[in-house]
Amino acid sequence: MAVVRPFRALRPEPHAAAAVAAVPYDVVNTEEARALAGGAPLSFLHVTRPEIDLDPNVDAHDASVYDTARTNLARLRETAPLVVETQPALYVYRLKDGDHTQVGVAACFSLDEYDNGTIKKHERTRPDKEDDRTRHMVTIEAQTGVVFLTYRQTSDIDAAVGQICGTESLFDFVAPDGVEHTLWRATAASTAGLVERFAAVPALYIADGHHRAASAARARRELAGAAADAEPDDHERDYVLAVAFPDHQTRILPYNRTVSDLAGATSTQFLERVSSRLVVEPTSNTTPAKGAASMYLDGRWYRLALSDRAPKAGVDPVGLLDVSLLQDQVLGPVLDVADIRTDPRVRFVGGIRGPAELVRLVDSGHAAVAFSMSAVTVAELLAIADADAIMAPKSTWFEPKLRDGLLTHLI
Repeated sequence: MAVVRPFRALRPEPHAAAAVAAVPYDVVNTEEARALAGGAPLSFLHVTRPEIDLDPNVDAHDASVYDTARTNLARLRETAPLVVETQPALYVYRLKDGDHTQVGVAACFSLDEYDNGTIKKHERTRPDKEDDRTRHMVTIEAQTGVVFLTYRQTSDIDAAVGQICGTESLFDFVAPDGVEHTLWRATAASTAGLVERFAAVPALYIADGHHRAASAARARRELAGAAADAEPDDHERDYVLAVAFPDHQTRILPYNRTVSDLAGATSTQFLERVSSRLVVEPTSNTTPAKGAASMYLDGRWYRLALSDRAPKAGVDPVGLLDVSLLQDQVLGPVLDVADIRTDPRVRFVGGIRGPAELVRLVDSGHAAVAFSMSAVTVAELLAIADADAIMAPKSTWFEPKLRDGLLTHLI
């Protein structure tokens, strides 16, 4: 079963929602966050990326950074203002990006279920990133980043969510990137109905936000250890803030790759080495179909035939992903990329930037070669998580992104 728990959200007053809402902390670096929040005192980036309000020479993990996050959250509660709901509730969160719409349920989800695998994972997390967000949560005593979950669609949840969408919304605004964000607060009756319907969902899957979820689990343990009471009562810290979207609405874009050099080869030598391993053909198609990658080299695009996509007995679902095939057939043996997680020559480019960004990086000399990938499907993600397997890093880019600051969970 999937435990879904209503909560008393810390949220902006409706008139301030657009000004408070901010991109997720981990899709921008410090300089980008500083630019976005400059002249925007209500931006939630002052809470999630508090180093932007300190001297640039201050280490991003200095104690003053986390103290500033706590101070900035207190300031926003007064100035935005942010208010705490009087009663626990669930919320419905709709994202519209052009002709794409997805509608999910915002709630608190059980960290017990995260620990026991009912909430399934498909990525490893990095300890340094966990350290940062855990310390952030413990210092401000709140979860500010929203985990993106998915689940296999059910008609009864769809119907309940649809009814809530027919009522008056709490927030409705268009973000600077053109994505429309609409939130509804469910009534007590609708909340109870959704809790009951989710209890029949056998599993939830982390789509985006593995580090947020892992950090919430660590923060829970730290806060429990520091608590004076040792009673086995239900605590806010035992849950993680997330929005769960049905799988048929979840959109995954490719996560493309560039490599800064050709491992000592000339362009001609590199092309010959790749051609000795794969069928390589000139192409004008910069967005490949499954089983292929589009490679940009010296001003030209090539199609690399990675696989015929035929099922292979004994091969785990991760091994069939195009990003895995590219690593096994090109990046590793031809470009000497032994570990894509740590090789500084590799750069990952989110699919939202499109093939034009790959062309720019190669033509400007920032990369020697670029690979445009097909997107991992939601079905592939669920199969990998069900197999308790782990994808290669940076395999999936979810779009559109949830905004931070609209719903915060006080722990």
